[in-house]
Amino acid sequence: MAARSTIAPLSWLGRAYIAVVRGVPDIAFFLFFVIALDQGFEWLRHQALCPEWTDAIRQGNDFIVCDPAKLPLSSAPQWQHEVYGFFLAVLTFSIVFGSFAANVLFGAMRAVPKGQMEAAVAYGMSARQAFWRITVPQMWVFALPGLSNLWMVLIKATPLLFLLGVEDIVYWARELGGTSLARFSDYPHGDWRLWYFLFLLIFYLTFTRISERLLARLTARLTRGQATLGGT
Repeated sequence: MAARSTIAPLSWLGRAYIAVVRGVPDIAFFLFFVIALDQGFEWLRHQALCPEWTDAIRQGNDFIVCDPAKLPLSSAPQWQHEVYGFFLAVLTFSIVFGSFAANVLFGAMRAVPKGQMEAAVAYGMSARQAFWRITVPQMWVFALPGLSNLWMVLIKATPLLFLLGVEDIVYWARELGGTSLARFSDYPHGDWRLWYFLFLLIFYLTFTRISERLLARLTARLTRGQATLGGT
């Protein structure tokens, strides 16, 4: 919506977000953007909680804030550290894949015939009413194929969570299947990684199959009554 706005600065901002984020490799976001985001949160907390601090926050490669500003606190239980890492991961995924989704929605909005918008205005609808009653309901018909592909890519991209220290299903398949770590050395079996990764294969295929069926039902629901090949 920002990219389609008639307000030039807002349109520039929306188009820049779509273009820049789509042009940067995902791994770069996970390696560098998350660190900057984390430090940004701590810097804001530092300014609010420790105004009497006189030392420089950035000292060479070190980023030093007062103890109350750290996220999470060093005295916090382990689950809070894990939840915070998961929150950063979800936020980063949202920003990265949101740019691709925005581009899909942008194209879907432009695919709605202009004649229908003109007809809505001729019937007395305002531009806002025509957008929400005509453009938005019909754009999903054109957007869902691209969004479904993006959802499948997102499912396969979740192993990137290990870059943030989040222990995902791929991490545990590798750890539990191997015998090199001391904590698993008492297991009465050899290297079972083949079976754990076979489970991963079945898990991801099942998950994608369920997603395909749900997306197919959603597409059939949204195309009902629409002037498309999928409509009835």
